[in-house]
Amino acid sequence: MLSRQYLREHPEEVRASLEQRGYDVDLDRVLDLDEEWRALKSRGDDLRHERNEVSGEIGRLKADGKEAEAQEAIERSQELKAELAEVEARADELEAELDAALLELPNVPHESVPVGDDERDNVEVRRVGFDALRELPEEVVPHYELGEELDIIDEARAAKTTGSGFYFLKGEGAMLEHALIQFMLDVHREQGYVDLFPPIPVKTTSMVGTGQLPKFAEDAYRIGGSETEAYDEDDLWLCPTAEVPVTNMYAEEILLREDLPLKHQAYTPNFRREAGEHGTETRGIVRVHQFNKVELVNFVEPDDSYDRLEALVGEAEEVLKRLGLPYRILNLCTGDLTFSSAKTYDIEVWAPGTPADDGPERGGRWLEVSSASNFEDFQARRAGLRYRPERHESAEYLHTLNASGTAIGRVMVALLEYYQNDDGTVTVPEALRPYMNGAEVIEGHEPVGESAVGAGKRD
Repeated sequence: MLSRQYLREHPEEVRASLEQRGYDVDLDRVLDLDEEWRALKSRGDDLRHERNEVSGEIGRLKADGKEAEAQEAIERSQELKAELAEVEARADELEAELDAALLELPNVPHESVPVGDDERDNVEVRRVGFDALRELPEEVVPHYELGEELDIIDEARAAKTTGSGFYFLKGEGAMLEHALIQFMLDVHREQGYVDLFPPIPVKTTSMVGTGQLPKFAEDAYRIGGSETEAYDEDDLWLCPTAEVPVTNMYAEEILLREDLPLKHQAYTPNFRREAGEHGTETRGIVRVHQFNKVELVNFVEPDDSYDRLEALVGEAEEVLKRLGLPYRILNLCTGDLTFSSAKTYDIEVWAPGTPADDGPERGGRWLEVSSASNFEDFQARRAGLRYRPERHESAEYLHTLNASGTAIGRVMVALLEYYQNDDGTVTVPEALRPYMNGAEVIEGHEPVGESAVGAGKRD
């Protein structure tokens, strides 16, 4: 969250940030709450000071035998006590309101973030891999059709077991998913990342710490408590991204300077409702409610965070380079930043078989597979993440960053479409073959059941 001091000293910057990011927040109300809270805290200090003086005076008056004056002082002390209790109660109410209001304020964009309304105003930084594209079939089959033909992706049966927005991977499809997970973990170990395997359910406090709550509650799967009740510390949510458990792993702790930079990677399945969005893509595995990814989380000193952001982008894109997939990198504009981010680069892979209006000149579409973000101290303040620059110095808030390294399902989409062959098979990139038992081609297999016979896929 934004610090109260920053809000007091830079209200117009925060106001401009809200406008640039498209957030409708009554900032004047937040400022008024803070002003009233500070006035009450000051009044409380004055009352405590006066009460201490009066208490001391009571003893002296009694010692001097001035019982009447002592009784007046006792009555004044009781009046001060009662007023102080009222002031403190009101200050506590205001502080709770103020904290809740601050949780609704998004981060302030870094000065290098382009100003814009939405994804159309993002700035392309570079494209990689388009100067030496492999030869593609005249018509590239979309991954959802190819996956059905090869019988490696089964959405229909997943709809029976679970519902829309989920899918089965079968045979070489499942092997490819496992291969991508292990490949990515190996790549990032080379880059100095320490593995974590976190718990999948996360507490409400953890979701608040990284900024998923209270803003995006409707997009998350809640597995504890009631959706209509106020949040409770015992409530649990299915992990929407490994960013949540990994970032909060050190919540309310103080790290040391020599611990930083601290780099963790974690593979998890992730769960998101993506309320109101999934219906825009009814076929395929691009926008689904359960997906796998490897997340990269960094804890760094504030002065190092923007250099680390540039390095983090390079660490994430290394996956695509080794797989030989064409991609581009975007600097997100103010209107497209996530709630907690101060600056974000999106890495988008090219999927040549999936029709879209926004693809490159060769057709196909862009799929976001990683968002590399610097949150500065925004998450650190919410989660209580601090470090001590020197052992004798006061603790300070550190900076957090993360990136997907990368979204595995969408990388699979790009692989199935970009490495597709004329005969309907898919070439396995060389980097993945050791993880696929040496297989060079995905050939698929015959489907099972009467429905397959009826469809003419089996004699």
